[in-house]
Parts: sequence; structure tokens; C-alpha cells
Amino acid sequence: MKKLQLIGFSILSGILLFAAWPVSPLTFLIFFAFVPLLFVADATKKRNKFFGYSFITLIIWNASTTWWIWNSTDVGSIAAITANALLMCLPWWGYFTFKNKFGKKIGYISLISFWMLFEYIHLNWQLTWPWLTLGNVFASHPDWVQWYEYTGVSGGTLWVLIVNILLHDLISKPKAEKRSLFNKAVFIVAISLPYIVSAVLSLFLPDNTIDYKNSGVSKNVLIIQPNIDPYQKFESVSIPQQIQKLIAITEKEIDPATQLVLWPETALAAGAVQNETQNTAVYQPVFDLVNRHPNITLLTGIEDFKTYGTSKETLTARKTPEGMYYDAFNSAVVIKANQSLQFYNKSKLVPGVESLPTFLNFMSPLFEHFGGTTGGYGRDSAAKAFHVKNNPYIAAPIICYESIYGEYVTEYVKRGANILTIVTNDGWWGNTPGHKQHLQYARLRAIETRRYVARSANTGISAVINEKGNILSTQPWDKAAFIKYDIPVLTGETFYVRFGDYLFKVASLIAILLLAWNLFLYGKSKLSSKN
Repeated sequence: MKKLQLIGFSILSGILLFAAWPVSPLTFLIFFAFVPLLFVADATKKRNKFFGYSFITLIIWNASTTWWIWNSTDVGSIAAITANALLMCLPWWGYFTFKNKFGKKIGYISLISFWMLFEYIHLNWQLTWPWLTLGNVFASHPDWVQWYEYTGVSGGTLWVLIVNILLHDLISKPKAEKRSLFNKAVFIVAISLPYIVSAVLSLFLPDNTIDYKNSGVSKNVLIIQPNIDPYQKFESVSIPQQIQKLIAITEKEIDPATQLVLWPETALAAGAVQNETQNTAVYQPVFDLVNRHPNITLLTGIEDFKTYGTSKETLTARKTPEGMYYDAFNSAVVIKANQSLQFYNKSKLVPGVESLPTFLNFMSPLFEHFGGTTGGYGRDSAAKAFHVKNNPYIAAPIICYESIYGEYVTEYVKRGANILTIVTNDGWWGNTPGHKQHLQYARLRAIETRRYVARSANTGISAVINEKGNILSTQPWDKAAFIKYDIPVLTGETFYVRFGDYLFKVASLIAILLLAWNLFLYGKSKLSSKN
């Protein structure tokens, strides 16, 4: 291929990835989105050139699907999109190297294992950004991925890569081999494999891993969408006004069957000290509301902090001009009449905005200009579930960005959560694909855990999602609204809840073994050349 053709194929792969991504209806394009890039790898001789071609594909994909980050941080969005595209090039660079050194079969294995290692790292390291995990692509089609209760999104990633590889291999074979019934059968099996595996597992797994028993409880959950502009939230609209708006909608819609009321992320934004929240004057109308309706439990987002005196007790603790240390939190709190408050501090923080990776501390002034925080928020070390006396709902207080972490969400369920409550404020991104993608990803968490999702989004889109990932009720973007829904309590643990991202872990082990093998051969050849 000529250089322009190679560039054209690289661009085509990027466009196909974008066209397949939620909320596009063209999801099926993902099954051959990488095929043009695989042909580019076949036609390129030098690693550095292929790195450049793969970067073209991946920067197009990143920029076209996550450009909306610009609305909350302009320079930061450019840095994030570019950095993510560069990181995505590394698995492809590894594939190119191993393919040319050991042949296509080892190359294909390396591509799958290196890519899945990359996604697993991206879910767990300090610069985490798993928005474009390949398995997320099916979020708008929950009926395609009911088997995620066994694999999580890692199964979707594996599926996408295998089908792309088999299709590329089938197309690139000589004409006589292309017509082979065996080759076509392999491709068909690859397309249908997840459904086959899901059916087989359902036959052999114990019933209690797949039988989600309805406890018979059916009390309504009231979800509030106040529609407060996040850019005015801390400026022109006072905190008392915001609270009164939330209370007014809630008071009007509560009925005797209401058990759980859900307010969005940072709905309480006064920044009180956690152990003094109940005595904070601006929040007294909230406690009065709960006391007037003792049957309800209010779960809401809150901005708060802890003080430590003159000792720096955590790595994230900030120092005041007076020499006192404190941690700021993006939290959730559950409020019930005559019961102690329960807090959960957001653990999965947005890199560069809510946290700064320790290895990038030297860049803290630059991150501050990106709209981020130099000190970073404090965090909890693990997920929590809110157990409230006399309330059937044991809520998972999932805060915004945390809802894209499948394995982390399973930790709430392991702690007893029988409903996933997502509080978020997607208004920072404006009316863009960002908040729509975020809603779709919540459908995957419902399937993985087989739990209902109650989602309260400040500006939208609030929703109720059932355990099959179907959206049962929703309110549109940019509208003050509510949802009242009878949500059943479901129990039981799925295979995925029990074993988490095991596919990512197996692929990561294979990737490490491949790298070690290559390093061993390299060292061996060096020793031979010296002798």
C-alpha cells in the first residue's frame, strides 16, 4: 500500500470506532472497526511508522467520542485525549513487534492480551480513564450482552477483538481458503460464542448464582432532578435557594409508600465538617423534611470535609494558612429520622480534576490551570452499602464517575447492596454525548450485578433501570423533574460479582508471560553475540 492509502485506512478505523460508539445506532460497526488498522500493520515495515498510523486511528476515536470534556476543561481535554490516544498505541505497537518477530498467530494473541492488559491497568491505576473500554460499546444494546453477568465488560472487549481478528484473517486469506467452510464456521462461532458460553454456564452453575429472588418488597423510590446549572451552583444561585428547590419538589411528591428519596451529586454544597453536618444551619430545612416524614430515607450527594488539627493524617490532606490540616470530600450521606448519619466518600476520583496522580505532583500548577485541584480530594478506601434500620433498600452510594467501574461496583453488592443508587452531576459537559454515554454505561452495571439502578442526575438524565439493563423510566436533559417508581429488592450474587474482572487478569498474565519470553530471548541473543 502507498502512504496515502495507509493513512486512509488508519482514518477509516478511527471513523468506524466513532460511528459504533454509544449513543450511535451503528454498534455493529465495532466488529470490523479494527480491520483496516490490521491491514495497515500488514503493509507497514517499520514500528515507528506503524505507531504513527495507529495514533491517527486512536486520536480520531478519542477526540470524536470524548470531545465534550472540553466543556469542563479546555486545555485539560486536549491533554487527556492526546495522552489516552498515545497510551492506546502501546498495545498495537506490541502487536506489530510480536507479529513480525514470531508470526501472525502469536501476534494476534499478543494484541488481545496487550490490549486487555492496557484496559485493566486503565481501570486501576492513578491516571484511570476507562471510558473507552471496548466492552462499553454495547451499552445501548443490553439485549446483546446479558452474559455480562458472567464476564463484565472484559467479555465484550474479548469478543470485539476476536471477531475483528478473525474477519481480518478471513479477508486476507487466498481466495481458495476464503471459500473454506471451516473458516466461515469459525467466524460464525466467534460471533455467537458469548451466547453459547452464557448458555453452558447457566446449565452448570449453582442456582443461587443466577436466581435473583424478589423479596416481595415493593415500595417506591423518589428520584429528584433539580436541574441546577453547575456553573451557577457555587456562584449566582445560593445554597439555601438550591436546597429549597430540592425540598419543594420532594415534599410535593412524597407519599406513604415512599421509602427512599434520592438527590443528586453535591446537592448539599455548603462544605460543612462531616461530624457537624447535623448542626449546620443551612441544612436544617433538610433535617426538618426528614423529621416530618419519618418513613423516608434521604440519600444525597454532599460536599464536606474532615479536620485533623496540626497533623497531616492523609496524603491528600491540605494545609490552611493557619497550619491546620483537612481533607475535602465529594461524598454521599444517608439521612433518616432519629438515626445517625452515614457517609461515603467518593473513592474513584476523576484524574486531574478531583485528584492528581502522585507521580505527576511536579505538574500540580499546570493541573490547576486545567481546572483541576492540586491537593486532590480525600477518598474512602473501599465501597460501602448504606444499611438503614426499618428500610428495605440497602443502597450502593455510587457517585458519578464511579459508575463506569464494573468490578468496583460489585464491591457494593458484596457489602449487601440490593439497589444501585447513582448520584451524578453531568451538567458540566453541557448537552453533549457525554451525559448520554454515562447513562448508557449504567445499564451495564445493572446486568453485571442484576440489580435495579436508581439514577439521580442534577440536570439529567435521571432514570430507573431494571436488572436486565432496560430503562423503565427517565426524565430528559435540562428539566426540573422527578421519577417515582416501585423498585423491587433483588438478592443473590452473579458470577461476575463473585469473581470480578477475571478475564482481564488472565489476559494480563498472558501479556506478562509474552513480554518475559521476549525479554528472555533478547537476553539470550545478546549473550550469544558476545560469545
